[in-house]
Amino acid sequence: MYAIVEDGSRQYRAEVGATIVIDHREIDLGQKLELGKVLLLQTGSDTLIGRPLVEGARVVTEVVDFPKTKTMTQKFRRRKNYRRLKGHTQPYVRVKVTHILKAGESVPA
Repeated sequence: MYAIVEDGSRQYRAEVGATIVIDHREIDLGQKLELGKVLLLQTGSDTLIGRPLVEGARVVTEVVDFPKTKTMTQKFRRRKNYRRLKGHTQPYVRVKVTHILKAGESVPA
């Protein structure tokens, strides 16, 4: 069972137990997060394709980590004494998929 989920402007393949790295948002570690923009839902032999979204379907995730990616940009002109070094740290949120729910289903206890 898997689902194609849209978050921001990106699409992710979500499977139960898998981890996904999504854009940063203000949320605490261990908190639940629902992704409601489900574009496709595959359950065994049954496939639900949204037009544009699958109505009522959602993916329930749990926040696991807050990774960061450091990017360095360097400009250099030889023999001109010109050097510029710029750094940027992009924050993300790593979530673990706990449940993929169809329309009308609730999270099991």
